[in-house]
Amino acid sequence: MQGFAGFMWLLSMALIVFSGFALFDASVRREDAYRAADKKTKPFWLIILGIAFVVNLLFPILSFLPIIGLIATIVYMVDVRPAIRALPGGGRSHRGSSSDGPYGPYNGGR
Repeated sequence: MQGFAGFMWLLSMALIVFSGFALFDASVRREDAYRAADKKTKPFWLIILGIAFVVNLLFPILSFLPIIGLIATIVYMVDVRPAIRALPGGGRSHRGSSSDGPYGPYNGGR
């Protein structure tokens, strides 16, 4: 029985890490990328993935709430994330490089 409890603990930790990664990934994507990919909004996904992360922390893996959170996390990872990453720039928010001017990147007069 102790082996099963150890396996369930490892599975629970993997679920927490998976939902935490999805939450972090959703937080670093640009807000307009979600609309451009037609995948709801950034606040919607942050709320859903945040709830899934908290549920995975609080409830045992054998209850139904972590299963619902897992489904939401899988939907984000296999549907929303690839659609956003396919956009130019990968949907990541960036500040630009030091050679960027007010009208775009400086190319050295080429």
